[in-house]
Amino acid sequence: ANGILKKNAAVATSTRMLNIVSRPSDLVGNTPLIDLTQLLEKHGVDASDGTRLVGKLESLGPCSSVKDRLGRSLIDEAEKEGIITPGKTVLVEPTSGNTGIALAFIARERGYRCILTMPESMSLERRIMLMSLGAEVVLTPKETAVPGALAKAKEIIEELDGDGYMLQQFENPANPKVHRETTGPEIWRDTDGQIDIFVSGCGTGGTVTGVSQYIKGSEEHGCAPLKPEMKVVAVEPMEQMLITEAKGGEKIGPQGPHRIQGMGPGLVPKVLDLDIIDEVIGIHSDDATEMSHELWMEGLPVGISSGAIVSAAVEVCKRPESKGKLTVAIIPSFGERYFTHPMFADIKERAEKLEKQPLPEPFDNTDYGFATPRG
Repeated sequence: ANGILKKNAAVATSTRMLNIVSRPSDLVGNTPLIDLTQLLEKHGVDASDGTRLVGKLESLGPCSSVKDRLGRSLIDEAEKEGIITPGKTVLVEPTSGNTGIALAFIARERGYRCILTMPESMSLERRIMLMSLGAEVVLTPKETAVPGALAKAKEIIEELDGDGYMLQQFENPANPKVHRETTGPEIWRDTDGQIDIFVSGCGTGGTVTGVSQYIKGSEEHGCAPLKPEMKVVAVEPMEQMLITEAKGGEKIGPQGPHRIQGMGPGLVPKVLDLDIIDEVIGIHSDDATEMSHELWMEGLPVGISSGAIVSAAVEVCKRPESKGKLTVAIIPSFGERYFTHPMFADIKERAEKLEKQPLPEPFDNTDYGFATPRG
């Protein structure tokens, strides 16, 4: 009998599925949802009627942003088509930072040289991450935003004489494809199909397009309509309302540079499905900063684009027509990447002014630079 038990135990052990991935890019996806309804209540929304706001924490990806999905998809599709070859092809891409980080970590994983062009206004943390992952970083004038970085990337491609390849995140159909195949199904599954409103930022346009096509339906892409009445809200900086303009809306206030990294790239992306968007909301950089700090005070470290998206989501949830509905907002990136961003200027200054304090007995504080044993 003991022999049979041992044999059965051995079989059970050998057939059990071990949850171990073989490479970093296998960690991309299946990010959790977090309830943010308490935030609504702080902004005067009565949640007792079932009105709910949840955030999808793309900040918990392997390189801490929603662009992890995009980076893997762009490289996977190019490899499948035989367009790029590890050890030979040089990947070149203009980026505001997070797509570059995603491409850099997968390029390192698979053996590609990677050159990334980005506006000089992007945070120092992003530059450090890219360089730490072995990528080469080329900065461009902040005044030209992403179009300037794109022009520089094209110049580099020409200089590489056929060995360079640009994945073109703003045009590549692999961008919304990955969100139709992963992000959208995850949201539908984890909300049990109860999602009523979807709020997403608009950088490349891939997330808002792909998720919406999966849930609202897209005959072109073979997506049967699951909930065609779902409301889709795209968020962009109030200081750069190009999507609003493309949808026939009115710009609000002065237009120009903004501080919401990862959104408002200065162009209308080709992958963006304008027709599937029901509303575009412009959020000012100051309001995005304020909401980001609120989320930190909820114990949720996020970047400034998360603040913009959640600010827009709260605005939507305040409306009478949102009563009793479930809103899902994308949380695109982790906050530690933004400590040199202006949103942390005050905290950074206070942190730098902190001074050491004397220790209690039996320590002699003269040993540590204090005037007396007790400080």
